[in-house]
Amino acid sequence: MNDFTKDFAQALFNPDKINDLLRKELQQAVNNLLEAELTAFLGYDPYARNGWNTGNSRNGAYFRKVDTQFGPIEVQVPRDRNGQFHQHTLPDYKQHSDVLESTIIKLYSKGVTTREIADLIEKMYGSHYSPAQVSNISNQMLPKVEAYHKRKLSAKFFCVSLDATYLPLRRATFERYAVPIALGPQPNGH
Repeated sequence: MNDFTKDFAQALFNPDKINDLLRKELQQAVNNLLEAELTAFLGYDPYARNGWNTGNSRNGAYFRKVDTQFGPIEVQVPRDRNGQFHQHTLPDYKQHSDVLESTIIKLYSKGVTTREIADLIEKMYGSHYSPAQVSNISNQMLPKVEAYHKRKLSAKFFCVSLDATYLPLRRATFERYAVPIALGPQPNGH
């Protein structure tokens, strides 16, 4: 049994320990991928003799913090001497994983306020999001929503059913407003 298997077996019944173990393993895996990517770019291993006097070499690293579903990880992004290396493992300038962003978008689409979402994300994942960041992430969905509203509808429907649902909305006062819903199945069943 290797060390990861032993550690995983010990942490199996404690979710906090499992998340911590997975976070550490993810951090190590991403750092190893980045180092392997630089090795492939340069064409020689670290401290290899055939890399001497090639005109480009390793030049340290800079650190990035990335929030994941297992907690924050610190990534060590390697650099080359000439500044030509561009890593492809992590998206540029992105500090949060897609899982957190999709969670924010789903919660926002369900009507949860930006402040409540920020508090939930901080409690669940330990990542701090301001309400403004939550609003910016949820604004990514606006073009998709507008495209959905502007789509062409079929001219033929088997029947049309009209209904309404009441949603709480805070404007000048807190009231429930009716939102009309139209359902129209087509002859093919869609």
